Amino acid sequence: MKEAKTVEESLTEQVHLLMPAHINGSGRLFGGQLMEWIDIVGGITAKRHAECNITTAAIDNLQFKAGAFINDTLVLRGKITYVGNTSMEIRVDTYLEDLSGFRKPINRAYLVYVAIDKDGRPIKVPGLKLETEVQQAEWDGAVKRNKLRKIRRTEGF
Repeated sequence: MKEAKTVEESLTEQVHLLMPAHINGSGRLFGGQLMEWIDIVGGITAKRHAECNITTAAIDNLQFKAGAFINDTLVLRGKITYVGNTSMEIRVDTYLEDLSGFRKPINRAYLVYVAIDKDGRPIKVPGLKLETEVQQAEWDGAVKRNKLRKIRRTEGF
């Protein structure tokens, strides 16, 4: 079994300049494009933690807070918030970044990934070393979200 890892060891950041191909009919960033980028950042974060292939198990609590437009700079930042036996919860925050480097949050999503072996079977993931009160609060929130996911699954959602 691999040693427990810190949140920082798997931190992932991705930057995009919005182009016409990313924009919907209303002149804003197409939500499906952002969802793809969120899943990529989340998946890379999970792979870095697990050090193996992963598969997306759930995307929940995806909150669009503001729009983005052509020529905006978007920054997506993924960090691990929780690990179970074979699964990991990843938080991906999306920001608009202005020319001074100031970042305004426009989206937050929580995703669950499962570590898999070469045959696609779930495998154990390393533990997570929580080093700050903020990381502990994220873990505590993830425990609650995990319970809600299980309830929704049993209810057929």
